[in-house]
Amino acid sequence: MSHVGMLRWSAPHNGYDDLDLRAIGDPTIPSGIPGGAGLLALVDACLASGDLASAHDRIRSELGDAALVDAAAVFGNFQMMNRIAEGTGIPIARQVVDREADTIRAIGLERMLKSQHG
Repeated sequence: MSHVGMLRWSAPHNGYDDLDLRAIGDPTIPSGIPGGAGLLALVDACLASGDLASAHDRIRSELGDAALVDAAAVFGNFQMMNRIAEGTGIPIARQVVDREADTIRAIGLERMLKSQHG
């Protein structure tokens, strides 16, 4: 969740004012990020043990080699942070859920939080 919040807050500061977080859950919606569909395809391939070679090729052709390295590093770092949080049992604080309510609704995460916050 904090990763989505980071994206939501950092995008406008980097010139991406048209960010649409709904694209995370619906690939038919343009994200507003150059190469965003390719980046989402890379994440999907990593998480679902999909066709990484095709995802890599797409990123390289749309954004270049350096962007592929950067995207892989960001993905790896977020996965590491998630595993640490999960392994230590860190719950999502109620104030975080309240503060990020619009983002949670936009990408359909309400169902995942019901077990923690009722």
